[in-house]
This record gives sequence, structure tokens and C-alpha cells, in this order.
Amino acid sequence: MSPSAPGTSVPRSRREFLVLGGVVALGGLVAACGSSDSDGGVADGFVLAKRFPASKALVPGEVRLPLSLADQNAALLTKGPDTLRGTIRDEQGTTITEFEAPRRGTGLSVPYWSITATIPTKGLYTLAVEGAVGDPAAFMVFDPSEVTVPSPSMVLPPFDTPTLTDARGVDPVCTRTDGPCPFHDVTFSDALAGGKPVVYIIGTPAHCQFATCGPGLEFLIGASKEYADVATFVHAEVYADPAGTEVAPAVDAASLDYEPVIWITDASGTITRRIDIVWDADELAAMLASSLG
Repeated sequence: MSPSAPGTSVPRSRREFLVLGGVVALGGLVAACGSSDSDGGVADGFVLAKRFPASKALVPGEVRLPLSLADQNAALLTKGPDTLRGTIRDEQGTTITEFEAPRRGTGLSVPYWSITATIPTKGLYTLAVEGAVGDPAAFMVFDPSEVTVPSPSMVLPPFDTPTLTDARGVDPVCTRTDGPCPFHDVTFSDALAGGKPVVYIIGTPAHCQFATCGPGLEFLIGASKEYADVATFVHAEVYADPAGTEVAPAVDAASLDYEPVIWITDASGTITRRIDIVWDADELAAMLASSLG
């Protein structure tokens, strides 16, 4: 698969973006599908690889902006500092906040740094990291009326996801290596009607180029045991065919052009939290505890 042209952040097809998993290195560098991770450090400087959505997904309020690091040949680094420090500025150059983000990635081949900031209004922002070369990471925050991806405070629309007894044209229903995960007993629609909070994940373990979907699902399986009586967990695949050439209906229903993603709703179906693209067991556990504990 070819990367997007230098300076762009969206690959040339929707399927390419889904496979890419939202990883975009700035400064004209794009982490191409099939590129290998670098086992080097950061002695020669690093560029920022965005692990957050480039689509209309971020709204004012608490915004999560995970980053990984790449070398100047666009290979993702498997090492990095314990903490990233930097600044977020608006389009006028006014500092919105300064941040410190610890390295995360237990159980992942590539570490990431999850930056959380409160962004008050829609607009164009930049995220600058100490020690990075090239341009800061730019991101857009949209008015809720403009976003295409269901976001916190919105009602997550019901959808009849495939189950083990009714695949609804999706084959396989779950691409997990060790067999179907335990989140395919009921449809997402039925889960919403059950009167409990719902945790809904869309991701494809078999087709996730950067090895976040498989571990991300496993982390959720492990964490779900603590909340089995509190919430209903549902998983939907990204592709409808084994070769990964046809996007599954669940992706269209959620207006996604990236994956994986987890939504947590309250008992009414209103979204309370959403986590995108990359997470480790610790960050996921903290999010579930704050939402369901």
C-alpha cells in the first residue's frame, strides 16, 4: 500500500486509512503500511506520529491526543523518553496548556504518549513536543454539530451488529486469533435496550497493520470480567470479508474512517467516553473504572 502524498494526513482510500490505523508522521513523513519499526532510540531527534483521528472526531472539552515517535525515515520507534513535555497553542499562537505525558504501551510493540487536554473552543491547534524535529502536530477541534463520529454527550445510534448466531453477512464475525471473543452474544441494539451501560468496540485484530486492534481487544476482554454485571460488551469487525476488502456495515453506521475505537455509554445510550486508535491495559482500565466503577 502506498502512503499518502507528502504533507497530507489522509491516505488515498478509506480502506487504506482503516489499515493505517490513524498513524501519520508529520513533517511530510507518513508511516507506510509494511514499514518496519525502528529499534533505535531518539538520539538523532524524532518526528511525531499522530495516533489520534484526522477526521471530524474531536469536539471542545477534554481531548485525548496520543502520539508515537518515528525516526526521520518514518519508522516508528520502540524506545523513547519516560515523559514527553510540550505545549498546545491555538491558531493565533496563544498557549492553551502545557503538558507532561508519560510513556505507555504495556503489551504493545510500539509505545505511545497519551496527552489529555481541555480545549475550550473549536478551531485549529498545534501540539509541540520538546526534542521533536519538524513541524508541530496540527489538529482540528470541531463544533459538535460538525462531527461525523459519535462523541461524548451524544446518543450512540443502535445498530444490529453481527452475532455468532446471525452473522448478517460478515465473515468472519470475529477475527481474533484464539477464536471469537465473548462480545458477540447480543447485537449492539439489544445491548442498548438492556438497561445497562454498554461498552462497544469496533476493530479488526486480523487486519490491523500496527498491532493495536488485537492487543486492544485482549485488554478489553481482560478488563470486562470486573464489569460483567455492570455493563454489556459488544464487538464489531471492520471488514465483511476474510480478505479485508469490503468495509463492514458497522463501520458505515458509526461514520468511521479509522479504527479501533471504543465507546462507553450510560444506561440511556448516551456516550460518556470514547477512546481512539491506541490504548494499553492500564489506560483502558482507568477509563473503565472512571466510567463504570
